[in-house]
Amino acid sequence: GCPCALVISIPLGYFGGIGAASRNGILFKGSNFLDAIAEIQNVVMDKTGTMTEGVFKVQEVSITSEFNKDEILQMVNVLESKSTHPVATAIHNYVGDINYSIPLENVEEIAGHGLKATVNGKELLVGNFKLMDKFNINYDINHANIVYTVIAIAYDKKFAGYITIADSVKEDAKITVDNLHKMNVKATMLSGDKSTVVKYVADQLGIDNAFGDLLPEDKVNKVKEIKAKNQTVAFVGDGINDA
Repeated sequence: GCPCALVISIPLGYFGGIGAASRNGILFKGSNFLDAIAEIQNVVMDKTGTMTEGVFKVQEVSITSEFNKDEILQMVNVLESKSTHPVATAIHNYVGDINYSIPLENVEEIAGHGLKATVNGKELLVGNFKLMDKFNINYDINHANIVYTVIAIAYDKKFAGYITIADSVKEDAKITVDNLHKMNVKATMLSGDKSTVVKYVADQLGIDNAFGDLLPEDKVNKVKEIKAKNQTVAFVGDGINDA
């Protein structure tokens, strides 16, 4: 018999699948990716903005007595204005208007660590505690036990304090993970956020494996490790810092 029906129906099936996906905001590069997604065994995902709202709110501000709290926050606010990370928005919402008269120079974003700049000839560091360690800043707080994202601050080679910031889990995140499990697909979370926070979010969502304190290259290596176990992997991110 004539295989005309197959010749027509198979491309139409792919066309229909790609069309249905696009109506739900999902774009496939080609029909071969429809086949590939059916073989997924492990969905690897970012945390901030992917499984959480990515809308941070300041919870606590702790500035050491050696520094003026308002002055430090104003400097942090103007430096964070150079960043696209959601944390910057939270700090801006807390501090208020940005004082652009502050002489900010030599701004540098250090991937996986934070921001560095010069203010009035002195070094300003704003980021995680890996940034503090990188520049040999001494501090005496046990930040590992804080179940929030912690933004550490140093000025003029001295630890100036920290800001804690919290995010909330997306309403449909738990449902998504549950649906993956129903299809026998594992869920793995990779994040640059501190491990305590990542574990807290992962436990809420029932995620199988979660890793925190990762630099961008660490995320790549983790994905390679999973693929090396002969698992077909999909990576999901919010597009801001996962490209």
